[in-house]
Amino acid sequence: MNTGYKKPDIKSFYYDSEIESIPSLDGKTIAITGTTSGTGFVAAKTVAKKGARVLLLNRKSDRSKRAYDLLKSYGFVGDFVNIECDLQSFDSVKKAARTTTDLCKDGLDVLCNNAGIMAFKDQATTDGFDIQMQTNHLSHFLLTKELMPIIKVTSEKKGEARIINHTSIARFGTKKLEAKYFEKKGGMLGGNGSSMMLSTIIPQGRWIRYAQTKLANVVFTACLHEKFQTKDLRIKSLVAHPGLATTELQNTTVKDGGMGAWMTSQFMKSGQSMEDGAIGIIKCIADVNAMSGDFYGPGSGKMAIKGEVVKFGLEKFYNNEKTKNLLWNKSCEAIGQNFIV
Repeated sequence: MNTGYKKPDIKSFYYDSEIESIPSLDGKTIAITGTTSGTGFVAAKTVAKKGARVLLLNRKSDRSKRAYDLLKSYGFVGDFVNIECDLQSFDSVKKAARTTTDLCKDGLDVLCNNAGIMAFKDQATTDGFDIQMQTNHLSHFLLTKELMPIIKVTSEKKGEARIINHTSIARFGTKKLEAKYFEKKGGMLGGNGSSMMLSTIIPQGRWIRYAQTKLANVVFTACLHEKFQTKDLRIKSLVAHPGLATTELQNTTVKDGGMGAWMTSQFMKSGQSMEDGAIGIIKCIADVNAMSGDFYGPGSGKMAIKGEVVKFGLEKFYNNEKTKNLLWNKSCEAIGQNFIV
């Protein structure tokens, strides 16, 4: 993909030492969305190296085929299974969930809702929703709902299962969740303003919509955590953010017009490698000390763009009943189903 953007070559500082501490994952089945590149690819590679069977949920493309072939070529103990899943189509998500369920009669240990797009044009999916909100949150909400039965099977058999969401520091880019972003208003949600730098002063459509999706990711985590605790389910709801990690995400955003190539190249020089950026979700998957409601992020945690990963809690500005009820009710309305945990 030639966009004029040149990804900086940044050394990994923490990945190797962090991965050494991960225990064997033999016997575990882990489903990850968005594994063609970036943090999802690194997470899939890492957990397979530790012995897990990894289900790769991606849109059908040459990229997903190449990523699958590359992962298989490593010859890890764990195996890989490719499952077609287009997060811009609820029908595709439902089909992927049925395939996953058929493959996991004994249960699913971990669902990692990793895939995402950033600062895309103001456009609707075939289902009518904003392309960013459906890709980043609504389809993951639906996928989680559809896979909950096999996740519960594992939690009952093994005493633990996990659901992981992937957010970003962009969750701070909007003050609160707004109902309209969960509605069939794709293409009518603020236009194509693309200045990330100006977005805190003058609302920039692409970045406001992205911030809404990243806030939705952490609110969804808070909702699941509360519901699991209330029902005394042995399922952990966890979330991570990658800091400013150099992945394919910037390239696809530049291609769509959400960021300028030169400015992005300069900006990303202050970031960290995709391997270091993936540590948060990897620890959500495999850290034996992880507790439901934990949030993993680099440096000081909450807004840091790089550094050694630390663990902190869900934040007060979204972890409240009003916000959680809005997300749950509007997400159920969007997928046309009631999600009963």
